Amino acid sequence: MSNVLAMELPSVRDRVSEVEWQMRVDLAACYRLVAHFGWDDLLFTHNSARIPESDHHFLINPLGLRFDEITASSLIKIDCEGNKIMESPFGYIEAGFTIHSAIHMNREDAVCVMHTHTMEGMAVSAQKHGLLMLNQKSLCFYNRLAYHDFEGIADDLDERDRLAADLGNLNAMILRNHGLLTVGTSIAHAFILHRRLNDSCELQLKALAGGVELNELSPEVCEHTAQQFDGSYTSGKSGDIQWEALLRLIDKVNPGYAE
Repeated sequence: MSNVLAMELPSVRDRVSEVEWQMRVDLAACYRLVAHFGWDDLLFTHNSARIPESDHHFLINPLGLRFDEITASSLIKIDCEGNKIMESPFGYIEAGFTIHSAIHMNREDAVCVMHTHTMEGMAVSAQKHGLLMLNQKSLCFYNRLAYHDFEGIADDLDERDRLAADLGNLNAMILRNHGLLTVGTSIAHAFILHRRLNDSCELQLKALAGGVELNELSPEVCEHTAQQFDGSYTSGKSGDIQWEALLRLIDKVNPGYAE
C-alpha cells in the first residue's frame, strides 16, 4: 500500500460547515453501504453530493480507496470544472466527474447522484426492451425512467449536455450497455431509489430466466401504482426511517465512516 493510502488522513470537520460535514458523513455511509450490498466495482463508479450554498461544488470518492474504506474526511470536493476546492492527496476518475457534474450543473434538486455497475443493472441495461413492469418494485419507475445510449467511457465533456437532456426532470436512468443511475433530493432518497431500481433489475432477470409467459399489467394499474410511489416510500418521512435503519446496519458492520 502506498504511503498516501496508508497514512491516517486528518479530519476536515473543523474546516467545513456543519451542513457540509453531515453531508460528508452521509455520503461516506452511502459508499460503505454500496460496498456492503455488493454494488461496488472495485474502485470505479461514483456517488456524489452537492454542497448547499456553494457554486455547484460537490463531493466525490477519492481514487485509490475502496468504497468500504471511505470516510467523511477523505471525500474530495470539486467544482463543475473539475478543480479541487480543498487539497487532497487523492485524485478522482474523470468519467465519474463527467457523469456527475452533468447532473449537478443542470438539476438544482439533484443533491445526490448515484451510479453503479451492478451485474443485474448492467444486464438489464443490455436488454433492448429495458426495464419491464413486472412487480410493484419496477412499477415505481413506470413512465418515470430515462435512458441514455452508450457513447463509450464517459470521459468526453461534450456528453454532459446529452446525458442531462436524456435525464430531464426524472430521478432514475438506465445508461444503456453501462449501468444504473439515480438522483435524489437527499443522499437517503437517492440510495433508497437506487436499491429499488437494482432490485427491479434483479427481479426481471429471474423472471425471464423462468422461461414461462409473464403476466402483463394494464397501463391503468401501472400508472396508479406509480402514483402511489410518487413522493413516498423513497423520500420524506418513509425515506428518513429507512435511511436511519441503513445507518444502524453500517454502524454495526463497518463503523468509522464518520471520521
